[in-house]
Amino acid sequence: MSVRSLREVFKGDFDIGAAVNIWTVDSAAELIKAQYGSLTAENEMKPVNTQPAEGVFTFEKADKIADFAAGHGMKLRGHTLVWHNQTPDWFFEAPGGGPADRETLLRRMRDHIRAVAGRYRGRAYCWDVVNEAVADEGEQWLRPSKWHERVGPDYIVRAFEYAHEADPDALLFYNDYNECNPAKRDKIIRLVKWLKEQGAPIHGIGMQGHYNLESPSIAEVREAIERYAELGLIIHVTELDMSVYAWDDRRTDLKEPTAEMLERQAERYEQLFALYREYRDVIRSVTFWGAADDYTWLHNFPVRGRRNWPLLFDENHRPKEAFRRVVRTAGVEA
Repeated sequence: MSVRSLREVFKGDFDIGAAVNIWTVDSAAELIKAQYGSLTAENEMKPVNTQPAEGVFTFEKADKIADFAAGHGMKLRGHTLVWHNQTPDWFFEAPGGGPADRETLLRRMRDHIRAVAGRYRGRAYCWDVVNEAVADEGEQWLRPSKWHERVGPDYIVRAFEYAHEADPDALLFYNDYNECNPAKRDKIIRLVKWLKEQGAPIHGIGMQGHYNLESPSIAEVREAIERYAELGLIIHVTELDMSVYAWDDRRTDLKEPTAEMLERQAERYEQLFALYREYRDVIRSVTFWGAADDYTWLHNFPVRGRRNWPLLFDENHRPKEAFRRVVRTAGVEA
C-alpha cells in the first residue's frame, strides 16, 4: 500500500524535516527518504561531539548525516553551535586551572564556530546558533549558564556574529523550548529584540515544539506564532513531538499507547498542522524530533523505564492516525 509523503504533501507550505542520528539514518533510512525533505543532527553536531578536546575535532558522525542529506537531495539544518549543555568542561577551564576568562571563552567560541559552521558552509542552509539561553522560571531573564556568568549576556551577540563570519549565507536562529508559555515567550521576544538592537545577524526563531496531549493550548501556540511573527523574522518549528503523557504523569506500566491517547494525539497534531498552514507565510520549516516511535529521546525521559510514542509513525514505521489527520489538513487523504 502506498503512503503519502509528508514532504510532497506540504511542499507548497513549508519544509518537513526529521531529527536523526547515526543509527536512525540506517535503521529508518527508507522512511526518512520517503517522508522527509530536511534533516537535523540530533546530537552529532553539538560541541561535545564535534570538539571533545581543545583543537581536536571529530566530524565523522556529523559527516555521516550531512552526507546522507546531500546524497538524497535533502536540506540540512545545523544544530547547535552554542549551548549551556553538551559542551565539554574544557571550554570553561583556564589552561593552568580555574575558570577561563572572558577573552579565552570568546576565542574558543569563535574558533569552534569557525571550524564547525565553516565545515558545513554551503551544506547546512541554517543553524541553531544559540540554544536555550532564556531562563525558565521567575523574573530572571537569561539562564545562569557558564557562558552568561563568565562572558556576560553579549555572548549571544558574539555567537551570531561569529556564525555569520563562518557562513555569511546561512540563516541563523535562536532556538528554545516552552516557547509558547506566555512568560517565557515574552522573555524570548525580549531577547530577540535586544539582539536586533545590538545588530546581531539573527534571521529566525526556532520554536522547539515539545508538546503533550494537554499543553500548550492551541490558542497559546497561535499567540506565540503571532507575537514572534511581529518581530519580522522567519519561524521554524525545530523539534516537534507530542508526548502521550502529561509532564507530571509518572506512569511506567503502559507497554503501548491506549486508543484514547492515540486519538487525542491525532486531534492535537491535526489542530497544530491546520494552524501551521494558516501561518505558512512565516513558518518555513517543521521538523519532527525523530522519524518514528521506535527511537525517541522521550524513551526514559523524564521517567526512567518508560516508553513514549510521540511521532507520526509507529515502532514499525507504519503511519499512525496522527499521520492521516496531519495529511488531511492539506486537503488530501493519506
